[in-house]
Amino acid sequence: MMDYPDDADGAALRRIATRCDMSKPMDIDFVVSVPDQAAGAELARLAAKRGYTPSLEFDDEAEEWICYCAKRMVPTYEAVVAAQRELDELGAEVGGYSDGWGTFGG
Repeated sequence: MMDYPDDADGAALRRIATRCDMSKPMDIDFVVSVPDQAAGAELARLAAKRGYTPSLEFDDEAEEWICYCAKRMVPTYEAVVAAQRELDELGAEVGGYSDGWGTFGG
């Protein structure tokens, strides 16, 4: 198994590595919290230009707008961290922020 840093992303990648081939691309959903629907629509537009497949939803339980930004990629630590940084920067343009990620694997 790969040696991942001792942080939340590394822990998540270690869990995924127990059931998936980490050398193969998989769809990863990055979560970006946004202040409202208009901000989410703008973030979706910006993320699509960067190669993400966005979808905007209102989370009834948390009572907030979420823009899911999916990307097919090999799940390296560096790639996951870089995508979160990129989406955090895009999110900041509309008052939002990167709020985690997940995958069902390959």
